[in-house]
Amino acid sequence: MIQARIIAIFSQVLLSQVLFSQQVLRTDVSGMPLEWVDYRVAARLYCLGQVAYSCGEEIFLLRGGTNARTRERSQICVHSIVATHGRCHASSKLRADYVPPLSNHTLFQRDNHLCLYCGGRFSDRQLSRDHVRPLSQGGQNHWNNVVTACVRCNNYKAGRTPEAARMELLAVPFTPTHAEYIYLMGRHVLADQMAFLRMHFPRSSPLLERLA
Repeated sequence: MIQARIIAIFSQVLLSQVLFSQQVLRTDVSGMPLEWVDYRVAARLYCLGQVAYSCGEEIFLLRGGTNARTRERSQICVHSIVATHGRCHASSKLRADYVPPLSNHTLFQRDNHLCLYCGGRFSDRQLSRDHVRPLSQGGQNHWNNVVTACVRCNNYKAGRTPEAARMELLAVPFTPTHAEYIYLMGRHVLADQMAFLRMHFPRSSPLLERLA
């Protein structure tokens, strides 16, 4: 009996951790995706009156203290997408020459955790960043020159080009737009958040086929 109660409490704690780790998508007033925030930052935005409007599903109901006069308890409903007032630099991220920062996390997400040489799907620990044109041959550490590769394929390719190593590249690397980058940065992206972000993807986005 005691063991079952401990397991139930432990399960509730884990469930709470999962629920409160859910990210909220913040946009500007025009609907341009800006970043992911947690429920605490979202609640602060609501309290400061910086939320212009919200959409998507209600994912958090945060309860505060009780008003001594009215006896009513304060609460904040946090939605999955919140549009905020204030100045931002989102316009610069819409420029054709905008390049989001490159990291292994977003690179692996872009390539769907697939090795673009053998086609296998691997965990982060088993993946690496491969430069299609090696740095030793003048290649750059740029989105258009890097792909996800398993450690085995990367070691085999070494400092050679795919042609020299006789390895076929399964997809063409590309630079994500700002909206695509925001999606790649997300964790546990909800269906309504995904649908919202997809509206900001280019029609030619390689990610659209995967999300269809």
